[in-house]
Amino acid sequence: MKILTKKREIDDFLGTLRKRGEGVSADVVNNTGNILASVRRGGDRAVRRYTRKFDGHGVLRLAPSKIKKAAGEADAEVVKALRLAARRIRRFHRKQKERSWSFAEKGARLGQIIRPLRRVGVYVPGGAAAYPSTVLMNVIPAQVAGVDEIAVTVPTPGGRLNPHVMAALRLLGVEEVYSIGGAQAVAALAYGTESIAPVDKIVGPGNIYVATAKRMVFGTVDIDMIAGPSEILVIADSSARPDFVASDLLSQAEHDPLASSVLVTTSRVLARAVEEELKAQIKKLKRNATARSALRRYGAAIIERSLEEAAEVSNAIAPEHLEIMTRNPRRLLPRLRNAGAIFLGSWTPEPIGDYAAGPNHTLPTGGTARWASPLGVYDFVKRSSLLEFTRQGFLGLASPVERIAEAEGLGAHVASVRIRRKA
Repeated sequence: MKILTKKREIDDFLGTLRKRGEGVSADVVNNTGNILASVRRGGDRAVRRYTRKFDGHGVLRLAPSKIKKAAGEADAEVVKALRLAARRIRRFHRKQKERSWSFAEKGARLGQIIRPLRRVGVYVPGGAAAYPSTVLMNVIPAQVAGVDEIAVTVPTPGGRLNPHVMAALRLLGVEEVYSIGGAQAVAALAYGTESIAPVDKIVGPGNIYVATAKRMVFGTVDIDMIAGPSEILVIADSSARPDFVASDLLSQAEHDPLASSVLVTTSRVLARAVEEELKAQIKKLKRNATARSALRRYGAAIIERSLEEAAEVSNAIAPEHLEIMTRNPRRLLPRLRNAGAIFLGSWTPEPIGDYAAGPNHTLPTGGTARWASPLGVYDFVKRSSLLEFTRQGFLGLASPVERIAEAEGLGAHVASVRIRRKA
């Protein structure tokens, strides 16, 4: 893990981080575009063709009996943990629920109507890895928002159903589940087929083809975000435990060779101790090759003179996960502008947020935390403005409206007002 102290080398490293995961090859774009077009034309037949090619079966919708049977094979302790996590996630997201509002003024009532989306598609990874937590984090906010229909797609290579993913679906009462994945699943959700009704929005993570497909169907449907490689940044002073810091840096490095794990500290002694801990802990990981690759390319310890300067580095990176391990973590909070989720104190590691704390683990990556937010109930609603005027209220605004419309050269707008003024 690189230890950086000079401004130029820090700036160079930050530039490398910004380019991480950038760009999609022409082959991926072309192949994804071809799949989308094929499903749009061919419907179910095209989806089945791609599912046979990539997953070795032609099943589209999973029967409830199959889901129930597979869920019955799940580890009882894991199911118990999922049930606890679901309760906490639901409780947290209920706090995010918005309500319609309006106010009256002389001759008018103005307001905003909040309505849930009618139909949402959730993509759950199910290839090389399967994540029941993805089911919880994407479905529960939609349910809290009041979405009428939730369709889930989860690839099942070889037709094998992951018991824990199926258990999570049963736990939440999700019955519309399709055993399809990849760009073909995104296309089916966006455009619809004979047996899959189109949705209004697609959420959930996936591989490069899923991410590219989501980007390409945006506009036909809404999407949550384009998720990039995982990332963590830890701000720490000399009070932090090196073993805690190292374990948390590895928690993201094991995800992906493109994952970034950054320590920003005021203590050179801590940086060296963390480096030694990383060497010791990484040997125990099953995914140590992935973690080594990530740390070698996108891992660093940045030495700053003060915690205030450390906060500025963090704001420049805008990390997905930001941990604060200092003597007084809350003191730094007002200076932290850009982060997907902020974890305060040594006893609040990132995995707590991934699974059971309550806040959503679907977070902005790649610096988008400068303007983007975690997935939430607000992502599953839409807003309509409400306007209601009496004649008196209308006449009170008619003159300025005419002036603005005339200034913009829109004669029909002017006429629409004038015809009422004469009525």
